[in-house]
Amino acid sequence: MTSLTGPRRLLLAGLAIASALVLTGCNPGSGAVEDFPGLPVAEEEATDEAGGEETNLGGGTEEETDEEDTIEVPEPTGDEPFVQYLDDGGKLAVTIWGSSTCPVVPTEITVLAEAGEGNAVEVKLPEPETGPCTADYVPHTTVFWTPVFTTTTEPLEVTIGDQVVTVPIK
Repeated sequence: MTSLTGPRRLLLAGLAIASALVLTGCNPGSGAVEDFPGLPVAEEEATDEAGGEETNLGGGTEEETDEEDTIEVPEPTGDEPFVQYLDDGGKLAVTIWGSSTCPVVPTEITVLAEAGEGNAVEVKLPEPETGPCTADYVPHTTVFWTPVFTTTTEPLEVTIGDQVVTVPIK
């Protein structure tokens, strides 16, 4: 039986290393996933435009939903950055208005306070462009993975430069 101890240890060590690699692969990075000019398409609009059917997976119908449960999401105006969840809370879209030739593209997202302790993140902005930019005023969206230690079940405070935006519960 002592001869099996060596191979078992090797097998267990290999499983431990493989598990660690798999778990770290599930932790999304802090860099942007994508960025594009314009506003993100809301999930409901994407379903309607694609001609797909909305499904009810155990939730109440509109008639059964209390008005207290309805979350009013503000429309983006350009006065302040606009932040919303995408992909059922798996991603955060940050929209900032500015010049189309010199868009402000955030570089990373970091957790300031974990879920249950404030649920807050900070989006880092690059240094402002020094060259000439057009005088138009358009939205530009940058998408990040929602940080692991935050939750969509409580409001998320997002600090962008000197502004703080609150994303409602998903």
